Amino acid sequence: MKDIEIARSIKKLDIIEVGKKVGLSNDNLILYGNDKAKIKNSPCGKNGKLILVTAISPTPYGEGKTTVSIGLTDALRKIGKDAIAVLREPSMGPVFGMKGGATGGGYSQVVPMEDINLHFTGDFHAITSANNLLCAAIDNHIYFGNNLDIQKVCFNRCLDVNDRALREVRAGGRDEIFSITAASEIMALFCLATSLDDLKEKLGNIVIGYNSNDEEIYARDLNVHGAMLTLLKDAFLPNLVQTLEGNPVIIHGGPFANIAHGCNSIVATKTGLGLADYVVTEAGFGADLGAEKFFDIKCRKANLNPDAVVLVATIKALKYHGGVKKDDIYLENNEALNLGLGNLVRHVENMKKYVNNLVVCLNKYDTDLDSEIEFVKNCCEKHGVRFSLSSAYSQGGEGAISVAEEVLSVLNSDSNFKLLYNDEDKLIDKINIVAKEIYRAESVEFSELALDKLALYEKKGLGKLPVCIAKTQYSFSDDAKLVGAPEKFTIHIRDVRLYNGAGFITVLLGDIMTMPGLSRKPNYEVIDLVDNEIVGLN
Repeated sequence: MKDIEIARSIKKLDIIEVGKKVGLSNDNLILYGNDKAKIKNSPCGKNGKLILVTAISPTPYGEGKTTVSIGLTDALRKIGKDAIAVLREPSMGPVFGMKGGATGGGYSQVVPMEDINLHFTGDFHAITSANNLLCAAIDNHIYFGNNLDIQKVCFNRCLDVNDRALREVRAGGRDEIFSITAASEIMALFCLATSLDDLKEKLGNIVIGYNSNDEEIYARDLNVHGAMLTLLKDAFLPNLVQTLEGNPVIIHGGPFANIAHGCNSIVATKTGLGLADYVVTEAGFGADLGAEKFFDIKCRKANLNPDAVVLVATIKALKYHGGVKKDDIYLENNEALNLGLGNLVRHVENMKKYVNNLVVCLNKYDTDLDSEIEFVKNCCEKHGVRFSLSSAYSQGGEGAISVAEEVLSVLNSDSNFKLLYNDEDKLIDKINIVAKEIYRAESVEFSELALDKLALYEKKGLGKLPVCIAKTQYSFSDDAKLVGAPEKFTIHIRDVRLYNGAGFITVLLGDIMTMPGLSRKPNYEVIDLVDNEIVGLN
């Protein structure tokens, strides 16, 4: 059966019953029907252990971080542990574009999958609306006299679908670009805010432009941040749903990891940590992007101390990184597999720079050969990292029990979590550290524009902010074609942007854009409504 058919074949629990599993009463829930709810006034009496699920560099085949995250949560509960998953909300850009949905797969899914992948509880729409209200306020102020002397506008509109035509538009007599909502500053700060008061402050701190003296003008100067907060009030509450096995999952916030910081909201993570003994979360794309930003941005800002990392790989993805073409991906090829393992090993080495507790999880497909699985297992043993095998896609929580057991084993030790760089490091040094320590670049080239902006930010006292590097997800480098574990390459810093509300500096590498385009064969071609049922959504 297809994912959507499996999801519909399972009888869901009433969401009130799901909430009771982690101590949530009716008074803690705002119901959206009987299968999803928002969490309010969470009791949060526990201090759970935080487990991050990340992956090797992405390939066209998908690595299955969400599938593993859900399976691991089900497995932990199946063996008697109090666990909850905390995940990101899908963007409709990938849903209708190339990737498709983001609610897991097979028998390791969250439901209602159609709702979650589409409008859900309206959080993305609220973020989009708040973003574009600020844009309208900027243009309205300029139209009625421009008392703030706005000479340069640096805040852009957004939309939650891929639309390359909006990369360059003419609006209000000036050139402008749209970002996809998942890459917007509102999404970023929304996920990094710790309370409604903090959210309002962050909204007010957004730099919307500069005056004739090159001085910053903030959203609070337009007195619009209060109205923006009203649009985000309900969206700021985390969403409760369930796995196919009826176990609790919090889904909230959805920044991309190749452009933004790639993690669910701080408020959702802390809610989960207060509700369960074990919290399974994930960070987008490969560990060089999502995990690095999870550690160096989210954990830094929220004072989180992750207890373990699960690094996901697949045989197909490893072969792809070893140079195998699509038509030959199912053929045994240990030479290519060995070459592709270089990508896995590099991510292993990188994760050990942050935490000691690490488990490699091979997300198993029916086409995997026993000899190939043994090959990967031997590689992990050689590099001193625990190995586990997940069949959650086909078996649900039962198929991820070995992963759960390995994770519980490493949790007996302190993770000794540490950040990659210090707040006091110069911005240019922070970029160099990430580029050389995580990407393994031989050199880093900065455009004159980027250098000028970095110098200006340092001069204005913004040097202590972390950096959020936007680059292709497909390679350690800024060239998507350099798969595997490339060496002796140069990273090219094209531009940098201040996300003052979110509290970080975005660094644009190569040709990365904040508004993706649709693929030649987008998923919207197969999505339809037939006999009042959605089809083609996987």
